[in-house]
Amino acid sequence: MDPDAVRTTDRVPHGGSDDPEELDFSANTNTEIPPGTEAVYREAFSASRRYPNDAYPEFRAAAAEYVECGPEQIVPTPGGLAAIRLAIETTVDAGESVLVPTPSFGEYAREVELQGADPAFVSHDRLLDADPADHALAIVCTPNNPTGEAYDPDALREFAARCRDVDTRLLVDEAFLGFTDIPSLAGEEGVIVARSLTKLFGLPGLRAGFAVATGDERDTLQTARRAWNLGTPAAAVGAHCLRADEFVAETRRRIEHERERMRETLSARYDVHPSDSPFLLLDVGEGEVDDLLAHAHQHGIALRDARTFRELDSHVRVAMKDSEANDRLLEVLVNA
Repeated sequence: MDPDAVRTTDRVPHGGSDDPEELDFSANTNTEIPPGTEAVYREAFSASRRYPNDAYPEFRAAAAEYVECGPEQIVPTPGGLAAIRLAIETTVDAGESVLVPTPSFGEYAREVELQGADPAFVSHDRLLDADPADHALAIVCTPNNPTGEAYDPDALREFAARCRDVDTRLLVDEAFLGFTDIPSLAGEEGVIVARSLTKLFGLPGLRAGFAVATGDERDTLQTARRAWNLGTPAAAVGAHCLRADEFVAETRRRIEHERERMRETLSARYDVHPSDSPFLLLDVGEGEVDDLLAHAHQHGIALRDARTFRELDSHVRVAMKDSEANDRLLEVLVNA
């Protein structure tokens, strides 16, 4: 990390309401957690009085099964963002260029800038057509946040091959991929995958995730990561959640159903972006965002002001919750 860059780089806004009385549609986290999770968390208490096994064998085995790669390719991290930072800080030098999608997660550009490097912004829907030759790293988010689309797996693998040909590393953020049945790019040569347990398993405060890489990239990540960088409760709960196959399948069915009915209802009033994700991006009209945010707040609902994403100036993003909460959201937004 470049000390001079740290002094000139700002933090970026995120979703999430701290008001327990508010229905929070600004954060994209599952409203359900896998059965038995609380018991696993409690059982980890006594083991937390000792340092964890820094090899994290159970967590790495579960993560490897989940994304279908070798356990030796798993690098545990305290959340997906920690995996993203680790990948960028071990790949990018000051003054280098990094392909960054837009609009997308603001932390990508911030982490690049913290290294003293330069983000080269490319529209998310044209990024796979970009030439990676002049860049140290290319970043892809699939499904993309905040627009919601997932990339075609074959097109993404083709882009990964083009990156390999010119010795450009590819970082793929798959934080929302678990909500789909699209295969992971984990284990692909020259690719670093970042995964989070925050979204799919509804545990943003747990801070558990992992990176996946092969060869020299994997060795570099493993050497650079902090010792004991995943707490004992996070490792135990993470391994439990990653093996909750029925929970994942049911979540996918529920989200697909809720997304379609929400999209259909909201399309009568707003321009709704296509999505493969547990959220929808709405174009509510120029100059209308503040009024809609205020209207929702008056009715006890928090929305994500998507103007905080680069190039969006008339949008809000709404997450998907349980059907009852979603009905309340639809009532408030359609009657705004």
